[in-house]
Amino acid sequence: MTEFKLSRRDSLRNIAMLGMAGAAVATSATVLATSAEAAQPHMNKALNDLQAALNQLQAALPDKGGHRVKAIALVKDAIDETTKGMAVGAM
Repeated sequence: MTEFKLSRRDSLRNIAMLGMAGAAVATSATVLATSAEAAQPHMNKALNDLQAALNQLQAALPDKGGHRVKAIALVKDAIDETTKGMAVGAM
C-alpha cells in the first residue's frame, strides 16, 4: 500500500477550497431560501445532500483514475437539474 502525504501547501489549498465551497453552498442556500423550498422538502433535502457530496468529492485526493473528476461533473449536473426542478415546482 502506497503512503500518501500532503504537503503543508496542499493542506492549506484543500482548506481554502473547502472554505470557498462552503461559501458557495451558503450563497446558493440563501438564494434558494424561498417559500417554494418549504413546499418541496424532499427536493430541498436532495439538493443539500448533493451539495454535501460535491464538497466531499472536491476535498478527496485527486488520484482516482478520472472517476473523481467525472463524479464531480455528474453531481454538479444533478445539482443543476434539482435546482431547475425546484423552480418548475414553484410555479
